[in-house]
Amino acid sequence: MSKETAIEAIEQEVKNNKIILFAKGTKEQPRCGFSSATIQILNSYNIPFKVVNVLEDFELKEALKDYSEWPTIPQLYVNSEFVGGCDITRELHESGELKNLLANIT
Repeated sequence: MSKETAIEAIEQEVKNNKIILFAKGTKEQPRCGFSSATIQILNSYNIPFKVVNVLEDFELKEALKDYSEWPTIPQLYVNSEFVGGCDITRELHESGELKNLLANIT
């Protein structure tokens, strides 16, 4: 997969899923602590969300960093907007802002 094709695939996933997390591993089997923590936070809201395992496609993983201009994974998108990684998601969750963000899914 070329970088351009990978970016197009990312754009489609972000556009077609209200809540999407690009993570290392799957929802059922996260492969890093940061991905696991972010998945646990999202699971606590009992809402559907998609997880894309970036470990399955190196080109996608590298293109994601360019797409978001964010160097680390996981990366959370809500309503096609980049929210952030694990630390930002955790801070938003603890402050109650994530609950408000997720309540406004369009």
